[in-house]
Amino acid sequence: MKTQIKRFSIMKRIIASFTLFALVVTGCDVDKTINDNPNEITLADVDPKLFLNGAQLANAIVQVSHINRICGMYSGQLIGFTSLYSNIYGYALSTVETNGEWNSAYIGVVTNARHIQEAAADDKLLVGISKVVEANAIGTLALLTGDVPYSEIGKDDVSDPKFDGQKEVLAALSTLLDGAISDLSAATTRKESFDIYFNGDKDKWIAAAYTLKARYALAQKDYAGALAAAGNGISSSAGDMMYIPRGDGAISQGDKNLFYTILEGSRTGDLGNDGSFLLEILDPSNAKYRGNTKTNETARHGYYTIDESTGSGNKGVIEQYEPQPIATYSENQLIKAEASARSGFASGLSALNTYRAWLAGGGRLNANFDDDANYMYDAYVEADFASGGMENADGVSKENALLREIIEERYVSGFGSFMPFNDHRRLRGAGETALIPPFPLNTAAASQHVERIQWAEVELLSNSNAPTDPGLYAKTAVNK
Repeated sequence: MKTQIKRFSIMKRIIASFTLFALVVTGCDVDKTINDNPNEITLADVDPKLFLNGAQLANAIVQVSHINRICGMYSGQLIGFTSLYSNIYGYALSTVETNGEWNSAYIGVVTNARHIQEAAADDKLLVGISKVVEANAIGTLALLTGDVPYSEIGKDDVSDPKFDGQKEVLAALSTLLDGAISDLSAATTRKESFDIYFNGDKDKWIAAAYTLKARYALAQKDYAGALAAAGNGISSSAGDMMYIPRGDGAISQGDKNLFYTILEGSRTGDLGNDGSFLLEILDPSNAKYRGNTKTNETARHGYYTIDESTGSGNKGVIEQYEPQPIATYSENQLIKAEASARSGFASGLSALNTYRAWLAGGGRLNANFDDDANYMYDAYVEADFASGGMENADGVSKENALLREIIEERYVSGFGSFMPFNDHRRLRGAGETALIPPFPLNTAAASQHVERIQWAEVELLSNSNAPTDPGLYAKTAVNK
């Protein structure tokens, strides 16, 4: 990554140096425009909005592709059955596996976003959107891997950008999001077809920016900050930031759900969730079932079930046109629930019940599973969390019983996102293992859960300032 992000400026310097050399050796007057190709298309000729689509598609790769599936395997939600995914499931993770997302974040997102910010500085809508997307991509890498290059990215005089501390990066991204919110607040909403997330709706972008601020505050155990940001975050599922496939059904590998694509393609049978902890707790016939007299998870069990033997046979969470979550109402409301519960039982319970009311209306179930005979989410009352209540059979404090239920709901609702992986590392670091859904280790030989995802090989090999990767089991700064 050390040179790609600056390739345009480097190429300009090369061309300029070559031209100067030609003038020196000829010693004659030369038309200064002789090297200008009137038919050449330059960056200045391209509408900046065209770079937005590239940044958003690259961000989708970062958020819902290969590395997302890896984190699902390390969270008790997915199982690698054969080939590459079997090795990864068994904790044999190579730095090669993060190359795609690393390149997508720095080259696909940051390069395009920075160009928009420079070339369309007066277009507050485009600039604001580009800042949110940049904060989303880099924030994901920082949460997953720890320290990452950021402050020196794009500087002309820096070939090997330093790795900034994880907390410093998250602070910088929160500031970037503040700038995005300011830009977007001053912008005018307009229909923007190159915005594949929100079609130019500035209010949805502002809410998404606040939800990302809440995510980064929660990761650092700043619960008051998380609650404050979430108060302005995504307030309904209509404001969800999703990767929405728009492909042609006739094209086998077209623009479709990215999980579906791998199963329909070369990875059929390699990855699924049959036998996973997630499905066990959603299965009414399983002893680990999380349901109760107020909760029926039958529909979600079906919706989240993945048939690894085929892509086309799946009608739920990885149906070929099923949207994939990036930043959602589910996440925002459950941030509210956890952060509120840590300061007061009543407010936490109210926030959880608000979310359960949404689930009781069908939640995120698609038409194939939205049958209200198969789901129920009645409101909880305080007695349900008192010692001996339906959610407190082991007699912990009502506050911890409520927090445990909220974290478990984050675990289920967070399927397909990084929320479960980020939560269990955060809570272990806080000494709150009793709140974590007790998903098992993937192998009998393993002795501890994964604490981070490794840095990409492309960075380790090209950047002389890259530290030695500490491996899967080194805690990142925010999780210590």
